[in-house]
Amino acid sequence: MSVLDSILEKLPRDAGITSSCYEGANIVLYTKNKTFFLHGGDIIRQMVSEIKKRIDLRADDSLRKDEEKAEKFIRDAVSKDADITQILFESARSIITIEAKKPGLAIGKDGELLKKIKEETFWTPIVRRESAIPSKITTSIRNVLFTESDYRRKFLHSVGQRIYEIKKSTLDDMWARISILGAGREVGRSCFLLQTPESKVLLDCGLNIAATGKYAYPYLSVPEFHIDDLDAVIISHSHLDHCGFLPYLFKMGYKGPVYLTEPTRDIFALLALDYIELSHSGKPLYTSADVKETIKHTISLEYGEVTDITPDIRLTFYNAGHILGSALVHLHIGEGWHNLLYTGDLKAKRSLMLNPAQITFPRVETLMIESTYGAPEDIMPSREECEDSQMKIIKETIARKGKILIPSLGVGRSQEIMLTLEKAAREEGFKVPVYVDGMIWDVTAVYASYPRFMATDVREKVFYEEQNPLLNPMFKRVGSGKERQEVIDGPPCVIIATSGMLTGGPSVEYFKKLADNPKNSILFVNYQAEGSPGYYVQRGDTEMKFDAESIKVNLERHAITGFSGHADKLELEQYIQKIKPRPKKIIVVHGETSKTLSLASNIHKMFRVETIAPKNLEVIRLR
Repeated sequence: MSVLDSILEKLPRDAGITSSCYEGANIVLYTKNKTFFLHGGDIIRQMVSEIKKRIDLRADDSLRKDEEKAEKFIRDAVSKDADITQILFESARSIITIEAKKPGLAIGKDGELLKKIKEETFWTPIVRRESAIPSKITTSIRNVLFTESDYRRKFLHSVGQRIYEIKKSTLDDMWARISILGAGREVGRSCFLLQTPESKVLLDCGLNIAATGKYAYPYLSVPEFHIDDLDAVIISHSHLDHCGFLPYLFKMGYKGPVYLTEPTRDIFALLALDYIELSHSGKPLYTSADVKETIKHTISLEYGEVTDITPDIRLTFYNAGHILGSALVHLHIGEGWHNLLYTGDLKAKRSLMLNPAQITFPRVETLMIESTYGAPEDIMPSREECEDSQMKIIKETIARKGKILIPSLGVGRSQEIMLTLEKAAREEGFKVPVYVDGMIWDVTAVYASYPRFMATDVREKVFYEEQNPLLNPMFKRVGSGKERQEVIDGPPCVIIATSGMLTGGPSVEYFKKLADNPKNSILFVNYQAEGSPGYYVQRGDTEMKFDAESIKVNLERHAITGFSGHADKLELEQYIQKIKPRPKKIIVVHGETSKTLSLASNIHKMFRVETIAPKNLEVIRLR
């Protein structure tokens, strides 16, 4: 008997269930009985307690108000102060999503307003925070989920069928292993294939944007990887070195689920579209249609939400502290057989924007951890020292009538730098204009949409004081080439622009125009991969070439490492010391060879645990 059949058998005969289906690991029941829809909650909660699976009860389409009448009722019932931007209907799933800039007013005290909407319209309402920063791109990305509602219902049902009804293995023996398909003794193209007798799951699927040719992509040609056998993909966060190759999987024919957080989903799509636009080759790796196809197959999870993803693997995300929505990936394999924690990228200390990475878990036998800054020399200064150094550089440059270019990652680092400048404006009266160029603005709009993923004090400012530091008027968007030239020709200012390694994007355009003037400064605040233009500028090269154009470099060069969203060597070691429970095996990845080997050696000496620093294409048995 299937899970659905066993549930239906236990329901009252007059429940009026017209259909049932899976939405991934969740169960959805549709009823034509008004009374049961409105008051059957106790029965459903009892069943959830018994089967330990989430069950949603929704109204059959025969009960629902038509969309026009339902929208009118909602707009009349919800205060105009809620500032509803749009109401989206998923008729195939009986869900209304209400997007509002002040979602609390649309929910009502103790959820009373949502309850009223449900009782009057027989739709299941969801309220979502709309960003205070308008972005057509992010709106269109999210709307893919609504315009593809029919497809999504069928897709999610097929995911649930795989989890609950389709068992591929008949073996009694249990084993698990990980193939290193990228990020083995290197930074970039993170990609790891987890296999059990029953399941094949990909952890991240990234690019090495500083490399060329075959070295830019994960090793998906290995014999153990077959796209038709892939059960799921899990994305730890939205930086392209962890997810930039994902749309290519769908171009190759993958049709399965992608698990991530909502901010990761939105920012991934922005960066992937930006990557297509900035592609140096005449033929991009994939198209916007492939990105859209990827979005259609995403399943977003909250931190701490537990879900089955295959018959023998259960997934839980925890805060990684790296960028908004970044997640530590906890996998419960088998029925208590083994537990793997994959960190992706993590920050073990609190930043202005984010709480530190989670350290307490139900169980951890194997830890797979990054080593970007794992060498003895990778000890970062404190955040306070970094903020002081940054403001000193900016003030000195402004005093000599120069401009400060900060090439930055569009995600994470840029928003952290914006918070430091907002803090200086609030506490010190800093009044220099800050121009934001490239994808940073759209990413910041995503940040403004998800304050629940931010550090506690920032979240409370947004929720209770309606003060979002990212909305300070000191930040000015640059939206065109003409506006960019006006900034270059204008008075002293700060410029934050993508890309952070000068591999493309508006930072290169600013650099070309500002590099020759010694009054100006360039401030690197993120890692410069060996071989990238930023690497050569930072090391002191006096002449650079961009598309055969030779540029004299006379501006002042500065680098501050302490703003990094990565943990340094001491943080990584302290994280392992604090993590509960202590893992028995530690796999060290995502670092240059010397850093990976150094961290692995130190961990082994300090904690006397089995430690592995695998190369690409190696396979590790977990147990």
